Amino acid sequence: MKENRFEQFKFQSFILDSLNKFGFNNPTEIQERMIPLVLKGESAIGQSQTGTGKTLAYVLPILEKIHPERQEVQAVITAPTRELASQIYQQVLKITEQCGPEKAISAKLFIGGTDKQRTIEKLKVQPHIVIGTPGRISDLVNDQALFVHTGKILVVDEADMMLDMGFIEDVDRVAAKMPVSLQMLVFSATIPEKLKPFLKKYMENPKVVQIEGKRNTVENLEHYLLPSRHRNKKELVLEALHAYNPYLAIVFANTKRMAEDLAQYLNEKGLKVGRVHGDLTPRERKKMMKQIQDLEFQYIVATDLASRGIDIEGVSHVINYELPADLDFYVHRAGRTARAGKSGVALTIYDLSDEDALNRLEKMGIEFKNLDLKNGEFVEIEARNRRKTRVKQENETDRLAKSIVRKPNKVKPGYKKKMQSEMESIKKRQRRLNQKKK
Repeated sequence: MKENRFEQFKFQSFILDSLNKFGFNNPTEIQERMIPLVLKGESAIGQSQTGTGKTLAYVLPILEKIHPERQEVQAVITAPTRELASQIYQQVLKITEQCGPEKAISAKLFIGGTDKQRTIEKLKVQPHIVIGTPGRISDLVNDQALFVHTGKILVVDEADMMLDMGFIEDVDRVAAKMPVSLQMLVFSATIPEKLKPFLKKYMENPKVVQIEGKRNTVENLEHYLLPSRHRNKKELVLEALHAYNPYLAIVFANTKRMAEDLAQYLNEKGLKVGRVHGDLTPRERKKMMKQIQDLEFQYIVATDLASRGIDIEGVSHVINYELPADLDFYVHRAGRTARAGKSGVALTIYDLSDEDALNRLEKMGIEFKNLDLKNGEFVEIEARNRRKTRVKQENETDRLAKSIVRKPNKVKPGYKKKMQSEMESIKKRQRRLNQKKK
């Protein structure tokens, strides 16, 4: 039997059985570093991008610390979106399935879009683990239906996204009802300045685990650029999807309206397309996520809600119909593919107006390859900035020629013409050398 390196954490047998069942044998870097801290009761900040395995980094040690015989809230896990909260809940259920009846651990999901009154009725028995969106959890606490004052652990997942969406105040209200000696675990891709007062309020000298380096240069991820060249971008997306024939592709648009228009266009062209954006009702979103998980779609059109708040397995290709205004979201979008050791492709269709954004992405460490679509097939083309490179080389050649050809001490008639002729000869030689080097 293959060695399971999770055994080093001395987890209970039901946790190890679950990990073996689902093929988790080697902890990721964030799991390796965070799990011991959580088990010791330390408050900690885990700074890493999505797709690094951070959910198990806190779920596993929390499950280890639950006392099943005490039927009270012992841990609260908050997430910014209903979908992410649902995924965390499903992850917890998968592991607790292995518990015997005498050690049963109960977890409950509390998110918006569900019948609040029915939820309150079911809270006559408090769960061991509370998972949900901050607004709904805060409402249930205010209604004195959910008692979090017994909980010793609070998780704030995707904290920077929580801040962007205006949910930090709800998290604050929940945290205020919990014990003073609260163990808080915060996970975030970035730590914005505006988040720091909240962290300082509840965390005294927290341990910080920062996973560096892999964010922008995932080994198995290829980044490609496709120039629009005044062509119809919807047609280019359709052509690209036909050329790739992906296992599962997500096409990203910046607005709900654009996502809906693009999905409708692709549907009209005969593709069965799923949609993930903020205008879907809770019922529609739940149904859509179920269909996506059941692999009913080969293509999904989404807004940035899906780049951070939703984990869709098996994505082989990501296509950016347009670049996001916040370039950090490029990284999150591309991060939907090339996960768990698999390879992936991120293709961006760009206009001339995107030049500045592309330069900034390259400074962030993204290395692009350049493609075009011809007769339904991808072909490699020269880099988009080759002209700039050539101009730069020519300028350097001019400077070199000027430095070699000096103005004579005694000026004779026609000296300017003679100097110009010498400089042109040097420049020609230099250009030939440059060509040979290429």
